[in-house]
Amino acid sequence: QVQLVESGGGLVQAGGSLRLSCAASGRTVSDYTMGWFRQAPGKEREFVADVDGNGGSANYAGTVLGRFSISRDNAKNTVYLQMSSLKPEDTAVYICGFDSRRGSYYPRIYNYWGQGTQVTVSS
Repeated sequence: QVQLVESGGGLVQAGGSLRLSCAASGRTVSDYTMGWFRQAPGKEREFVADVDGNGGSANYAGTVLGRFSISRDNAKNTVYLQMSSLKPEDTAVYICGFDSRRGSYYPRIYNYWGQGTQVTVSS
């Protein structure tokens, strides 16, 4: 079993920045892909970004490309999402996911999810 705990959300003005963290336990995550998703009220969960186990390959949704950056610290079993130039439409619960297949595969299949952290961007 893998447990994921997100933190770092909050209320920020448009144009501001936040850094989210996703701390994993139950397994060393260094060989596994992890990703960030978000879900706004009344909308489906959508992909934000992911990164493979060694941090060598990252992917981003077009809506966040150039503004968000995903990174990982395998020594801390943690993945981060640095968010800059935030917009009101970025408001959502941000959720961390874990692909339990060792290595990097497409399509990603996320088997474990955190509870999420709320990000609210005011205009």
